[in-house]
Amino acid sequence: MKVSAKDIKKLRDQTGAGMMDCKKALQEAEGDFANAVQILRKKGQKIMGKRADRNATEGVVVAITNAEGNKGVVVNLSAETDFVSKNADFISLAKEIADIAIREFPATKDELNALSFNDKLTVGERTVGMAGVIGEKIEIKKYDRLEAAQVAAYIHMGYKVGVLLSIDKASEDLTAAGKNMAMQVAALSPIAVDKEDIPADAVEKERVLQLEMTRTAMPDKPEKMIQNIVNGKLNKLFFKEKTLMNQQYVKDSKSTVKEYLKSVDKEAKVLGFVRMDLA
Repeated sequence: MKVSAKDIKKLRDQTGAGMMDCKKALQEAEGDFANAVQILRKKGQKIMGKRADRNATEGVVVAITNAEGNKGVVVNLSAETDFVSKNADFISLAKEIADIAIREFPATKDELNALSFNDKLTVGERTVGMAGVIGEKIEIKKYDRLEAAQVAAYIHMGYKVGVLLSIDKASEDLTAAGKNMAMQVAALSPIAVDKEDIPADAVEKERVLQLEMTRTAMPDKPEKMIQNIVNGKLNKLFFKEKTLMNQQYVKDSKSTVKEYLKSVDKEAKVLGFVRMDLA
């Protein structure tokens, strides 16, 4: 049967499917809109089923905050190839999903997938629909959120890394500082805010490894000296290089991040951060 260009566009706007796919779905459904949506959805599900074991290691990461600056979300929409991840429609979909997430603020990825994308589809169904259009495995791979007096968001390396960072106070100066510290997290990948935030088992695991390596490399050294050497290595590895507050501030190597923050606001504290990449 013949279908109008108006109906094809309407179906495309609702599902994100290609024009030819929409035309074929409407023809198969004999003009029934709801049935056409189901046809497109099944096509996407079929492709996702066939490619379920594929590694979707490419994609984009989008990090945004709300207008008040007290909530932030970060979403990783994954694909199989870099070619797809650079596609304007794919990036637009990731941004639309992030907009829904910041508005509804779901707690988990499953809750995000279950939210309404439009009148006809959920977020999860919309990603399946995109898979049907592109022919690759596409899914929300990771999702996280932060809420505090102030939350900063930063996107690094062309949507390859997204960062959220929360602060216990809000001000215009801290807005800029939060962005700068989020950039630091993106660039230098700290594992914790400060020394006390590092899990004790992680420190102990590294201590055991460093002790074994040092004893092997320096078999004639006294145990007390080996312990001191290992303590020095741990202090550098975990506390100076891997904690945000003790890293050298990338915009001023003469200061640590902690000193930089104090220069902006002596009482402000970083509560936490989320660093999300494509891995």
